[in-house]
Amino acid sequence: MREDSLAVLFRRMTKLNYLLIETLCGKGGGFPKMAGRFLQAFKPVSRFLPEVAPAGRRVGFNEKLLWTGIALVIYLVMCEVPLYGVARGGQEITYLRVIFASNQGTLMEFGIGPIVTAGLILQLIAGAGMVEFDQSNPEDRSLFTSASKFFSIVMTGFQASTYLISGVSRPESTLAAVIVFLELLAAGVILLLLDELIQKGWGIGSGISLFILAGVAQRIMWDSLSVGPPMGDWKYYGALVMFIQTLLAREPLGPAFFGRRNPQTGEVYSYPTMLGFVTTVIVFIVVIYIQGVRVELPIAHSQFRGFRGKYPINLLYVSNLPVIFASALFANIYFVSQILWANLRNSTNDLVRFIIEILGTYDVPPEGGTPIPKGGLAYYVTSPRNLSQVLGDPVHALVFASILIAFCVIFSLTWLEVGGLDPGTVAKQLVDSGMLIPGFRRSQQPIELVLKRYIPIVTVLGGFIVGLVTALSDFFGVFATGTGVILSVGIIYQYYQQLMRERISEMYPAVRRLLGG
Repeated sequence: MREDSLAVLFRRMTKLNYLLIETLCGKGGGFPKMAGRFLQAFKPVSRFLPEVAPAGRRVGFNEKLLWTGIALVIYLVMCEVPLYGVARGGQEITYLRVIFASNQGTLMEFGIGPIVTAGLILQLIAGAGMVEFDQSNPEDRSLFTSASKFFSIVMTGFQASTYLISGVSRPESTLAAVIVFLELLAAGVILLLLDELIQKGWGIGSGISLFILAGVAQRIMWDSLSVGPPMGDWKYYGALVMFIQTLLAREPLGPAFFGRRNPQTGEVYSYPTMLGFVTTVIVFIVVIYIQGVRVELPIAHSQFRGFRGKYPINLLYVSNLPVIFASALFANIYFVSQILWANLRNSTNDLVRFIIEILGTYDVPPEGGTPIPKGGLAYYVTSPRNLSQVLGDPVHALVFASILIAFCVIFSLTWLEVGGLDPGTVAKQLVDSGMLIPGFRRSQQPIELVLKRYIPIVTVLGGFIVGLVTALSDFFGVFATGTGVILSVGIIYQYYQQLMRERISEMYPAVRRLLGG
């Protein structure tokens, strides 16, 4: 049973950070160990932290579905509850929203961001050898979980403070700012407990994956079928609803397919179109097909001559992790540049102004809302959202696609080494498990040479294809962004495997031990 890709991502990203520390500081990172005192400091704190008790019994399949559904409903409700005194609307930080399962101006303003960020920081400290952590020790695991939960709450408070100080939220008064802070903190704790509920055996899969998939599905449904609010002369927001209205009114189909224009300026609105709907369906089909493309190497067991099998090398050898890394990097550039521009754009210091111009400059929409990038890195790492924007500034589109594809390839090759997927590691695993390639002696070197013919090429090609599909999807206005569609396909496949596993365990108890249930 393959582990959840996002859980693997968040756990193994620390290896990449550790590799950087070793490069800069030498073996061991150059940091002194804090022994066990660091984790022991959280022993008193753990008594006051909210916690979901682990399932002390075997939870049935139907009961797991029930708890998973309850967690999903609570998350979706929080995605629609607006923050007090904060106006919704304006341009979304699409990459950050998709990856962190957040929704602008609601209780889910940060989504799973604080949980993920806190977990990465803590695992980086442990992975760098700064803290002694014995994963086989139940007490250490419990204290590590408590520390992660504590830092998640702290990170939620920190991000809420930054959200208010940066001027993005613009609350009406000091009291409104305090209320917004408390709302965001409470929402972060609730989401933390929902994720813990699913992870501790009460639900199915991963809370992180579930919330991301729900956010993507919600965005696609809203862009397709929303019947409100009316958008000026173009009636309703949803692409399919608008298309049906256009047909019934016998009006030209151009605006419904290629975008609705502002009657005063002639600018194309970033509203959903039928072209985006069709592209979304096509991208789903293409990604599903790409997921199944693979090279299969024949393998045999050295001790059982009758055993024959195949070792698959998928075209997406490192899955969708490269586009997650790249999108997260772009989102952080966007976020940091926006905060600097909002607070320091009127600075008289030439160096500060130069840094702001390099990172990103913004325009504030006349109707208010989130500032829109107009220059610097923030502009070029933000994708055009329709064909009109691509044709209006083809240099922007070309630079964005080039940067995205380049980073996807770079992160693919980096993850090949950090994630233990390189030919040498795979060859050693095959030899240790008693496998060999027919026609070659049972040794690591010949198997590694065979794998080197395929793995590096497939890795580069997979990273290139993922980056290209993501960029083109955004150019054609795909719903929930190309990143969201690629992520959702992988999550759906994993949930299908987990649901089948749970169902088989339920129907055939004897098989449960073989599946590890």
